[in-house]
Amino acid sequence: MSNEKTGSYRTKRVFVNNIDTYSSKCIAKFLSTCMVGGSLEEADEDGPAEDETALQDGTFQIVGTISNNEGEKPSFALQCYKRDQLLPSLLECDVVVYNISEHATAEMIDEATWAISALHSDIESFASQKIFILISSVMTWAMSKPADPNDPEIPLTEDDYRRKRHHPNFKEHANAEKMVLKLGKTKKSKLSSYVVAAGVQYGMGENLLHYFFKTSWLGEFAKVPVFGPGTNIIPTIHVNDLAGVIQNVIDHKPKIHYFLAMDDSNNTFEDIVKIISFVLGPGKIKKVPKEEAYLTKVLTNADVDYLSVNLRIEPIFLKETFNLHWVSEAGIIDNINRVVEEYKLLRLLLPIRICLLGPPAVGKSSVAEKLCQHYKLHHINLKEVIDEKMKCLPLVAVNGTEQEGESEEALSNAQDQLDSLKDSMEQNGGRLSDGLVYRIMRDKLNSTPCRNHGFVLDGFPKSYDQAKEIFYDEQDDPRSKMPAFNKKIIPEFIFSLEASDDFLKERVQNLPESVAEKMRYSKDEYLTRLKKFRKANVEDETVLNYFDELEIHPEHIGKDEIMLVGRPRNYGPTPEEREEMERKSVEETAQRLVLETAEWNRREAETAAKMATQLEEWNRHVTEVKRQEHELLEARSAPLRNYLMNYVMPSLAEGMMECCKAKPDDPVDFLLIGTAAE
Repeated sequence: MSNEKTGSYRTKRVFVNNIDTYSSKCIAKFLSTCMVGGSLEEADEDGPAEDETALQDGTFQIVGTISNNEGEKPSFALQCYKRDQLLPSLLECDVVVYNISEHATAEMIDEATWAISALHSDIESFASQKIFILISSVMTWAMSKPADPNDPEIPLTEDDYRRKRHHPNFKEHANAEKMVLKLGKTKKSKLSSYVVAAGVQYGMGENLLHYFFKTSWLGEFAKVPVFGPGTNIIPTIHVNDLAGVIQNVIDHKPKIHYFLAMDDSNNTFEDIVKIISFVLGPGKIKKVPKEEAYLTKVLTNADVDYLSVNLRIEPIFLKETFNLHWVSEAGIIDNINRVVEEYKLLRLLLPIRICLLGPPAVGKSSVAEKLCQHYKLHHINLKEVIDEKMKCLPLVAVNGTEQEGESEEALSNAQDQLDSLKDSMEQNGGRLSDGLVYRIMRDKLNSTPCRNHGFVLDGFPKSYDQAKEIFYDEQDDPRSKMPAFNKKIIPEFIFSLEASDDFLKERVQNLPESVAEKMRYSKDEYLTRLKKFRKANVEDETVLNYFDELEIHPEHIGKDEIMLVGRPRNYGPTPEEREEMERKSVEETAQRLVLETAEWNRREAETAAKMATQLEEWNRHVTEVKRQEHELLEARSAPLRNYLMNYVMPSLAEGMMECCKAKPDDPVDFLLIGTAAE
């Protein structure tokens, strides 16, 4: 019995180039989880198709190169090769996969053609058959004419291979396809080659379509742009389905050597962007000139070429030859929810939902603003939400017919809500009923921006019943002992800000009068509100008890304590935001340098002044010492001077005069003799 029948297969080493890039990474990671020969077995609904013991020795071992030689080896890879030692490594592999399907540079294509040529040159040294797979692009079919000029609805298939025409910017791809197929024909028992022309890839975090996912998720535009008419049909395939095709080529070793790889969809560019916008963003699109795509600074020329392709194409050989377990056979539109979940999970775009509770004037709004700014969340304040709704509904109801993309059902709902609000306010003296308030708040928390990014609930709900009404989930599990709640809008972090009454009263008294009036913090009114809050929070069923019952335990935060939420779960700063942050950083640095320089100059001046004072004091002391020494010397020399003047100088003067008169040869002897005679 053959290995294919028994389910026991030899381990195979598979080389994939650039396993740190989007497409190759997904394919390599997918193959690392597969067993050799796994696609030869029919799916078994009752359990695994193969014996677990046999599968342990039949895995694909992934090796490859990385785009950045200094990058780290992915966890799913056995080994990463350096390009200067690539040929010996390729010769060790059973399968060589070169992916030039997306963002392929001329160097990448040259490396792929070099690899097949180098392997072909050493073909006689192969101990067993090697498989070379080139993952190319559907853009090598981009300029092909319809299969039937009279009926453009008839798709192209692999049978039209000789009629295919490549896009002018993808000539090197087409040449690489021809070389791979040619060199694989010489000795198939030693080297068999295949070409897989893949459609535009999506899923697993996105690549080419990432701009539209990101634009929709961020919600920075009221309408997501569609570049050009948008009526062109773009062949697409989920990147994991493309990986499944590669797995099938390795396992089946089919006689056909050229495959088209795309799903069953024939979606237009407009339809694809529209569904992304609807599920992830504002729900609207806007057609703009194709040239504006280049202004995004994100989409490359090749990206624009992909988004402009117009091909109705059907992969016949794919379905006839392989046993594919499709992830998204019907295309991105029919599987958009799954694709969006992949996008959010793999890019860590998870909402952060926070609820801030506490007594009035404790600082909830200030903390909420800081949290929203740091984590890029939406500040949910009850009054502001109601005001926004009251302002928005009349505009939609009156001007909705003029707005592109507004359905009649949406306009009718808006008008019904507006009528309900007016009736409620008339019946309740200008106030809305609790039911409508809860409905408005639920709508806000369920809005796309809040579901995408998250929110900070500012001081609401205030009671157990309010929390139960807002977060109630109609799909209640009767077996659960917990209250039913909507997991998509329930806060995951509950912070109760705490402060003493004395601190709160002092804080309110120190507020500017205008702020106090705006917040309704006049003395009597504030004390009433504070008393009401304290009373409500000593009951058995408080809003904190509600979250405790759901095992979302509130954290009590006192003065100067830190709230732990974790790292942001969204995109980092945009280039413009980074530029603004850098500008502010430069300004702050310059300002700090100015202040530090001024401080240094001040200290230098103080030091110089201090030294001048000390020098002056020193000089004064020196002068005083000299004066005192002079006076002391004067005092000590007075008796000696008197003696000389009285007893020495008269005789000496008389002797000198006599000496002058006599003019002796030796004046000294003359004076001594004269003195002795006396």
